[in-house]
Amino acid sequence: MQQASNDPLHGKTLEYIVTELVKYFGWEDLGQHIPINCFNSNPSIQSSLKFLRKTPWARTKVEQLYIRTLLPGS
Repeated sequence: MQQASNDPLHGKTLEYIVTELVKYFGWEDLGQHIPINCFNSNPSIQSSLKFLRKTPWARTKVEQLYIRTLLPGS
């Protein structure tokens, strides 16, 4: 019997998280919530993923925003 994960991001890829945040906020609002160049200057999913995979503090901010905004009750 498998035990359920307590991690609210379990099974969600970084690409999925960024895509959902862009759908919810749009690039401009997302860039206001998390002011990083990959959201404010010529944004794209691929450029954002490349930056976030190399920058742990930024990835943490994105994951926290996703949890606060799109996972009520977490």
